Order: sequence, then C-alpha cells, then structure tokens
Amino acid sequence: MTAHRRASRRDLLKAGTAALAVLLTAAGCGRSGPDRGRPPVSLKSLPVPGVRAEATLVEALRSRRSVRAFADTPLTSAELGELLWAAQGITHDEVRRTAPSAGALYPLEVYALRPGEAWHYVPQGHQVEVWSSSTAWPQLVAATVSHDAVRAAPAALVITALAGRTARKYGGDAGRYVAMEAGHAAQNVLLQAIALRLGAVPLGALDHDAVAGALGLADGETAYYVIPVGHPAGSA
Repeated sequence: MTAHRRASRRDLLKAGTAALAVLLTAAGCGRSGPDRGRPPVSLKSLPVPGVRAEATLVEALRSRRSVRAFADTPLTSAELGELLWAAQGITHDEVRRTAPSAGALYPLEVYALRPGEAWHYVPQGHQVEVWSSSTAWPQLVAATVSHDAVRAAPAALVITALAGRTARKYGGDAGRYVAMEAGHAAQNVLLQAIALRLGAVPLGALDHDAVAGALGLADGETAYYVIPVGHPAGSA
C-alpha cells in the first residue's frame, strides 16, 4: 500500500468520525431536543478549561476521599466548568473526550445543578445550556438516598446516558459498556475535584424517575450518578 493511499484512508476515517459527531449532535448529543421536558434554555460559554491544578495525579489519587460535608461557599463557573470538562470535555480531533467510550459513540450526558439553576454540558465549544428552575434542586435532593450530602453541597453533577447510542453498534453489550463509561467519567470528576481542592462523593442510589423529572431527561436517558461537590467543611 502506498503512503498516498494510507493518507487517503486516514483522511476518510477522520472525515467519517467528524460526520458521526454531527449526526450524534443532531440526534440529541450535547443539545436539548423536543423530547426533553425543560424550560427555555440559553447557551453560555464557560471559561477555558485547563487551569493549573493544585495537586499532581499521584497526590489526587492518594487524597481522594468521599466528602459529604461542605462549606457554605458557592462554586465559580470556572470550577464547575473544570469538573464538567473532566467528565466529557473534548481533548482532540473535535470529537475525542477525556473519558474513553466504546466505539467513540459517547452516550453520556453531564449536568450541573445548584439551587435555582440547572446546566446541561455541551462538549462542543465547552458550553452549557442553562435554565432556571425552582424545583430541580429540591427534586434532586429528594431523589437521592443520601439526602444530607446533596442538600449540604453548593452544587451537584449528574451523569446520565442514552444507551441507545451504544446499542446501535454493540447491541446487548451496550448496557455493560455504558456503565463502564459512567464510571470512567465519575472518577475523572472525583480526581479533578481533588486537584481543585474540592470535595465530592459519587452517589448511585437514586430514584431514577425522580432524577429524570428534575432534569427533564429525554426518553431512554438514565441517570447513573449524582455527585455532590463543593469546598470541604472546615476548609479555608
């Protein structure tokens, strides 16, 4: 095979991957669709991710603990943006993300909630769809078994998935792959929280219907984690 042919195949693969990303976006990946029961949203750009972390990876791994008590200090848009990027941010090729995905199909969606407001992360352009809600936060608190940890936090991330994106290629194995991906993304969030001197705890005991109602999830979209996050209680 000539170098020219190899290059042509690489170009075709890259073009095909980009086209797939467009199709997934049109199908609801990173955008609210008419099947999502949400109020009107506005699009907000987040600060550029990649601020210098205050801990190395080894330090973050050694320091990671489940934190359920938080200081009464709100998180900044930059801090929330770093956590969202860690979960599903685009790293290269305008498609590839911080967490691996079977077949690069990216079934995960990530949300950030705080009292009065909800965000839906849009990896393309590192943006969020924002909508106001007086009920989403109390609904989320009530939907988790560990109510106190969520109630005490200034914000929480929610990791959901549309398994149908993965099932189109992997059929019956899709559920297993999607659960793995949710775990990858959650660990990224937990380590990024440590790097930012924040605390967090991954919660999986959820009332899935209640979470879906709080966020206006699409049909077939399932919540895997609620992750309360904030400055640990007693921190400066």
